[in-house]
Amino acid sequence: MDKQYLRFVKAETPILEPVTKLGGQPVWLEEPTWPLSAKTGNPMRFIGQIALPGDRPRLAYLFMTEDEDAWLIERTWETDAGENAFFAQPGRPASLYDVRPLSTGPTHGPDHLAVPTSSEETSTSFVGGAPKWLQGEETPTASGPWEHTLQLDSCDVPFPVNFGDAGIGYAFLNPHTGEGRFLWQCC
Repeated sequence: MDKQYLRFVKAETPILEPVTKLGGQPVWLEEPTWPLSAKTGNPMRFIGQIALPGDRPRLAYLFMTEDEDAWLIERTWETDAGENAFFAQPGRPASLYDVRPLSTGPTHGPDHLAVPTSSEETSTSFVGGAPKWLQGEETPTASGPWEHTLQLDSCDVPFPVNFGDAGIGYAFLNPHTGEGRFLWQCC
């Protein structure tokens, strides 16, 4: 997938199409598959969805455990701790966490449409391309192959997400299964 830098613009109405967006509720392409926190058993918070290239609609969904009263950051930075989720439909989520057939759940508020931008001068969030690691290279190794799908800079996100101090999230998909992995690093 070619690298495309993104900025996010608040939508006037809920987005119901299979496009790249942050916030709102997921646009499910198959049965709803809402991931649950491994620690609390509660539904994770929906961060956004990424439109994937191809002949038919395909979306990747990003979730992370956060508590309403205080951010639960314990192990949300790890790819295999069950406190974040990234997967595609059609495809399947990882077996690292339980899922429930919930159509709606916790979110970060209204929809924000992803708008392509010309360069990293206006955003350090992008789909495709190679990740720009803040600390050291951490491409997942187990159950691959993995393709980098999304780099999401918390400073570009139109609502608070806890990727640590000015952190960046990195999402990877197995193109054959739709299973994904997510991690974040901070300064």
